[in-house]
Amino acid sequence: MRIISIIGFILVSLCVIRKEVSCNSDIRFNTNLESDRDVLIDFKNGIKDPNNQLSSWKGSNYCQWHGINCENETRAIVSIDLRNPYSRWNAYNNWSLMSLSGEIRPSLIKLRSLQYLDLSFNSFDDIPIPQFLGSLKNLQYLNLSCAGFSGAIPSNLGNLSNLQYLDLSSQLPYLFANNLEWMVGLVSLKYLHMNGVDMSMVGFDWVEVLNKLPYLTELHLSDCNLFGSISSPSFINFTSLTIISISYNNFDSEFPQWLLNISSLVFVDVSFNHLYGMIPLGLIELPNLQYLDLSWNRNLRGGLSQLFSKSWRKIEVLNLGRSNLHGWFPNYIGRLCHLQFLSMDGNNLKGSLPKSLEGIQNCGPKTLPNLTTLCLSNNQFDGELPEWLSRLENLVELSMSHNKLQGPIPASLGTLQHLTSISLAHNELNGSLPDSFGQLSELSFFDVSCNRLAGSLSEEHFLKLIRLNELQLGSNSFILNVSSNWIPPFQLFELGMNSCNLGPSFPTWLRSQKKVWDLDLSNASISSCIPNWFWDISSNIVRLNLSHNKLQGQLPNPLNVGPAAYIDLSSNLFEGPIPLSNQYLQLLDLSNNFFSGPIPLSIGEFMPYLSFLSLSGNQINGPVPPSIGHMRIAAVIDLSRNSLAGSIPWTLSNCSHLIVLDLGNNNLSGAIPQSFGSLRLLQSLHLRNNKLSGELPFSFCNLSNLETLDLSYNRLSGNIPAWVGAAFMNLRILNLRFNAFTGGLPFELSNLSSLHVLDLAGNHLSGSIPPTFGDLKAMDQEETINKYLLYGRLAGHYYEERLVVSTKGQILEYTKTLSLIVSMDLSNNKLHGEFPKKLTNLRGLVILNLSSNCINGSIPENISGMRQLASLDLSSNNLSGVIPRSMSSLSYLGYLNLSNNNLSGVIPFIGQITTFDASAFYGNPGLCGAPLVTKCEGENQDQGQSTVDQEEENDNGFIDEWFYLSVGLGFAVGTLFPFFILALKRSWCEAYFSFVDKIVNKLGLARRGATNGRNQRG
Repeated sequence: MRIISIIGFILVSLCVIRKEVSCNSDIRFNTNLESDRDVLIDFKNGIKDPNNQLSSWKGSNYCQWHGINCENETRAIVSIDLRNPYSRWNAYNNWSLMSLSGEIRPSLIKLRSLQYLDLSFNSFDDIPIPQFLGSLKNLQYLNLSCAGFSGAIPSNLGNLSNLQYLDLSSQLPYLFANNLEWMVGLVSLKYLHMNGVDMSMVGFDWVEVLNKLPYLTELHLSDCNLFGSISSPSFINFTSLTIISISYNNFDSEFPQWLLNISSLVFVDVSFNHLYGMIPLGLIELPNLQYLDLSWNRNLRGGLSQLFSKSWRKIEVLNLGRSNLHGWFPNYIGRLCHLQFLSMDGNNLKGSLPKSLEGIQNCGPKTLPNLTTLCLSNNQFDGELPEWLSRLENLVELSMSHNKLQGPIPASLGTLQHLTSISLAHNELNGSLPDSFGQLSELSFFDVSCNRLAGSLSEEHFLKLIRLNELQLGSNSFILNVSSNWIPPFQLFELGMNSCNLGPSFPTWLRSQKKVWDLDLSNASISSCIPNWFWDISSNIVRLNLSHNKLQGQLPNPLNVGPAAYIDLSSNLFEGPIPLSNQYLQLLDLSNNFFSGPIPLSIGEFMPYLSFLSLSGNQINGPVPPSIGHMRIAAVIDLSRNSLAGSIPWTLSNCSHLIVLDLGNNNLSGAIPQSFGSLRLLQSLHLRNNKLSGELPFSFCNLSNLETLDLSYNRLSGNIPAWVGAAFMNLRILNLRFNAFTGGLPFELSNLSSLHVLDLAGNHLSGSIPPTFGDLKAMDQEETINKYLLYGRLAGHYYEERLVVSTKGQILEYTKTLSLIVSMDLSNNKLHGEFPKKLTNLRGLVILNLSSNCINGSIPENISGMRQLASLDLSSNNLSGVIPRSMSSLSYLGYLNLSNNNLSGVIPFIGQITTFDASAFYGNPGLCGAPLVTKCEGENQDQGQSTVDQEEENDNGFIDEWFYLSVGLGFAVGTLFPFFILALKRSWCEAYFSFVDKIVNKLGLARRGATNGRNQRG
């Protein structure tokens, strides 16, 4: 009985306890419900929500609120997904509207069941990542990418031992990691995305740290400022790794060999680094590799034949661009039957493309059946386009520009119906454009510019190009032959038909192209007016080039173009006043037209953002407007070759970004403003051929970047300052010719180590030539490589340096070959003293003119050391002594003037000297011998007639052989230098062939003279 009572008591007690537990559980559950809702309300109160995305966050059923997911049974919050669906970079307006910002309240740590948190692509106002997120112990997914967080990544995120997915990728603003040691605690991590996070302070052991994460599957560390060597772990722990992306860093090491031991790798991207050494062939053996990007590692190297010696088993994307590859394109690349993307652009590949590709049975009957992108541009491929290209049925993009491809474009390419992009520009393709290209209805980009293509383009060539938005046909010889009422099927954004024949009328079909923003019809044989309707559709245009036509009439004022536009209307027949445009215009080139009247006084206020202004070569008069000083970012201002008058406004010194200022060939007067010394970036200053007076401003000593200073043909006076030799260490051209400078030549000029042209002719300089001029380093370089001197390059436009040089008795202007000119002209002064022997050290000097001075003494014997001399003028001085025999070895010498001196003795009529006529030696009473008529003493001696006849016969025979041999050798060698530049400068070409004519005539006269002498004696 007692036992029964005890059992009954126990049962009753258990019931009471069970009921109590049940009641407490209900209380705790209800409390949890109230707590989770309160947390969300508190979170909402800290958030700025401009689009009311959280408007559903009210009422008691919080599991139905936007972005919230709950566990079904307990209704505990397990997921918060408030990701912005729009990207800041692709849809800014929508992104801005949908972005959450504000603060993240620490009450979130009460959501102890939270497993998923995504706040990506929002804008949290540069706040740091909250420290308390490291307390969400159950968190498995955390995405804070591109959400506006900044500062250091909190190390207590390493407490999230259940975390499998972590994305802290950053673009703007700035997130950084002091170290990665905290990641060791992320033992469950599979996916790590930290692109754009600054890791420059984490050191070189980041591989060792990440190798401790055994389940890591994806690793994304692109653009993280990682640098130095990529360390090699002693053993591989993250053997499950399938994706590694470490592109856009600064690694300076060999390719990490340990990657070859991870057989699970599917995706490898190490592009845009500084990796070096051989591309490892072990990459071919990775059994699962589908994506490999080694591009833009210029110090890698490898041969194509080795890289494709075996089949890449599963490769789909292979980017080897800019990786210093060499060799030939192998035909067995056709074995890669899974290949979808192949890029080898920017390497050293050469030879012809194979006529056929080698396939394998696994690929089926077709080679490369899945290839959609083929990029082989910027190599040295030659030969014709192979026929197998037209069998790549799924090809979408074909890029083979900047090679040496020849022959016609195969008409069969027009059968590739999936093509959206074709780039064959900058090759040597010839023939006509097949009209089959008009059938490519998916084509959006077509570029065959800069080839040798020709022929007529009809409407058939564009018949079905309904998606075409960029068409580049320029720098060919196409003739557009369409009807005047033709309406193209496309709406272009960009059109380049420069150097094609579109004229003589302005193309009316452009009237339908209302979306075009880049239009280049330069040198297109158009000789009409621009129709009014063009300016009605031009408001979207930001690049307009109609230069080098014969367009006529006046331009509307203002020009109706898009903001931040570039306008080039140069080299036409436009007239009337200078037009203005919108305030955001960046480039305006109206040079070489017939514009007249003054420059609008408010030009700088209307167009303050101009970077490039050229009005040169017009008929503009009036002053230089002071308002140009408002163009504070202008890099090039060229107002040369007009009739501008008045003084130079000091306000130009406000253009602090100025690189080129050319006011030459006008009627400007007064002093050069001292304020120009503040133009610290100035590289080229041309004020030639004006009426400027005063001294060289002392403030110029601040122009340390100056490369060209041309103040010639003015009225400047005073001494040439010694500080010129210390201030202008980058100076290539110093031209002070024909001013009124006095005093001596400062020896400090010899410090100008970059000086190629020194022209001080036509002044009142006195004293002797400093021997230190023989130390000018740039004039001591025998081999000079021609390079265009271009300044202020902007969107394909630039200022081309030009200079007027006195050479070979002529005044010539040089542009494209200017860098080949190495000249010293001190003529027409009052210099005296001897010819400095040290000048003969200038082995690279091409032009030397010391004429019309009072120089005495002899011509140095070692003048033969000036081996590059092409023009030598020592006339009208007081030189004495003999002409050095060594001068005959100056093989390039094409012009010599020693007239009007006191030279004496026999002219050494051998070698190169034989190419000059008597005018080179006139005015030297003591000279004798050929080519002068003056006989040297002792030349005719009284001997028997037979002896004379015999000797003369022998001499004539010897002279005939030696004369023509020496002339031939001298002439052949002498042509090497001119032929180097004939193709670049027409005036040099004309001068050269004039010289040839003189030589031929002289040879004929000499031969006839010798023959006549023998006949008379006979």
